[in-house]
Parts: sequence; C-alpha cells; structure tokens
Amino acid sequence: MSQDNNKYVPPKVWTQDKDNGGKFASINSPTSGARYDKELPVGDAPLQLYSLNTPNGVKVNILLEELAELGIDGAAYDAYKIDISKGEQFGSGFVEINPNSKIPALVDHSTDTAEGPIALFESGAILMYLAEKFDKFLPLATGKARADCLSWIMWQMGSAPFLGGGFGHFYAYAPEPLEYPINRYTMETKRQLDVLDTHLKDNEYLCGNDESDYNIADMIVWSWYGQLALGKLYDAAEFLQVEDYKHLQRWAKKIAERPAVKRAVALELKPID
Repeated sequence: MSQDNNKYVPPKVWTQDKDNGGKFASINSPTSGARYDKELPVGDAPLQLYSLNTPNGVKVNILLEELAELGIDGAAYDAYKIDISKGEQFGSGFVEINPNSKIPALVDHSTDTAEGPIALFESGAILMYLAEKFDKFLPLATGKARADCLSWIMWQMGSAPFLGGGFGHFYAYAPEPLEYPINRYTMETKRQLDVLDTHLKDNEYLCGNDESDYNIADMIVWSWYGQLALGKLYDAAEFLQVEDYKHLQRWAKKIAERPAVKRAVALELKPID
C-alpha cells in the first residue's frame, strides 16, 4: 500500500498486513475453516438449530415458531447459540455443518440418510427446505404464487448485503465514519425501502392480500427490512426517515404482532458450552 496526501492507493497484490478495525476486527480473516476443536450439542428434537438472533437468524426462528403455532410436531427443535463475537462459528463442529462459518445452520435428524442427518446452511435454503418439507408457507405448485414467493426471497438475498454489510457496517460498525460509503449505502438502502413501500401499497403481504398469502418471503424480508423500519437495527430510524414509508410501516407492524414472530425475536438460545 502506498500513501499520497492520505489518499489510499490499492497495492498490486493485497496482503493482510494490519488490523482492519471495526467491531468484528478480531475475528475477520481471509481464510476459511475451523480454528479450534469443538463439538456441537445435540438435543432430542428432530431439528437442531445453531444460530444467533441477528436478522439472518431471526428468519429461521420465525418459520419454526410459525410451524409450532400450527402444531406440527415434526418441526420441534432445539436452539443453540453461536456467539459470533466470540468466534464460535469457527469451531470444528459448526464448520462441519456450515463450511462458510456463518449463522444460521440447521441439522434435520428426522431424515437420516446413509451419510447421516441432513445439514443445511444459508437462511434462504433453510426456510425453503423446511417450508417444502412441511408444505407450509411456500406454494409448491408451479405458477404465479410460487414465482412471486421465490422472487421476493431472492430479492432479499441479493439486497440485504447492501443493507447489512454495506450500510450497517459503515454506519454502525466501522472504526470511523466515512462519508462516501455511508452516502453510497444509505442511498441504496432507501431505494430498497422504497421498492418495498411501493409494492406494499397494493399488497397486504408481499405475495398477495389474503392471510393465506403470508409466506416465507414475508418472514425473510421482515427480519431485515421490517425490523429496520421499526427502528430495531443500527439505531438508524431517524437517519433513514423510516416513518416516511407508510405502507412498509403498516406491513412491518402487522407482522411484528404475530405471536410466532414475537416469540421468534425473543427466542432464548442455549449456550453451546
């Protein structure tokens, strides 16, 4: 790296030659894989969840609690806390089920294969797997309803990194405030909020107006954007003027009042040690 009047010039080859600062500097690394040996606990329920109550983690909590609300015994689960601030996502047991070392991860012990139980990582994959397994909250027949649901799921997967890794990081977690990235990601975050607000003007839920249209697209998007609209993320409600998005506010508040959602955001996770 070379410096000229404090202007950063990228080197020809990047090397990790200093602490990058920020809230998660102590655990950031350009390499993957386990950093220490640690087996994961396994409870008696068919589903074992290893997670944290971040927006990505809350997504899975919501679906599991919605399935519990319907009395589906096969969706019973044990939930364990993976404290990412302590680097617990790099224990060997967790890396074995999620080579990407990110929460959440889930293991389905009810359908053991010759290779053992089914392990899943990535929140979208977990929700789609569970929704298809129990035939709830995801239209299975090819057609508009399924297409709409999948489209909004993928919208969230593509959009949330700009909100979390972009806006959230530079606004709340970076070692110092920097005008360019904050402005860049604020503009994109507000554009995304406007996308949702405009769509929800004519839709009670993301995929329609009936109660039966509530599905995993709402759960996935609400965990990030609903909580952001309700002032639950990054202490940024005033900065982003979230109250201006009236239709988004209506949707976010309605979902927040669901009993399963209330339980999901307050879910108690068992420590893994």
